[in-house]
Amino acid sequence: MDFPVELDPKLLEKARELGVSPEDIEESFIRGSGPGGQKINKTANCVYLVHRPTGTTVKCQRHRERLKNRLSAYKLLILKIEDQIKGEESERAKKIHKLRKQKIRRSRRAKEKILQLKKQRSEIKETRKSVFPSEKQ
Repeated sequence: MDFPVELDPKLLEKARELGVSPEDIEESFIRGSGPGGQKINKTANCVYLVHRPTGTTVKCQRHRERLKNRLSAYKLLILKIEDQIKGEESERAKKIHKLRKQKIRRSRRAKEKILQLKKQRSEIKETRKSVFPSEKQ
């Protein structure tokens, strides 16, 4: 199973595990879009990959060189197929879940600060109460 680009051994192992073979991938180079001017308009360095069995597509134009875009596109394709097949059990999904959990939890210092501000606010409101309880405001 030889891919047209040199992939990381971990990615190759992942591709084998998922059953992704280079014969199933349709590759084409198209002209990119966006900023870049003359260079973008003249060269076809945007890589478009289609994995026929799953119908997954990837379009990559992160770098100026075609070879780097090609490498990035293959990496993205393998990771995207893993997300489709494994769902929440994929490595990327686990990392995203871990980050979300970390962001949800507030640090102890932040909680104490919020409680202190609430207390100050209640003290300010306490001073606004009327001196004579029988009077209505």
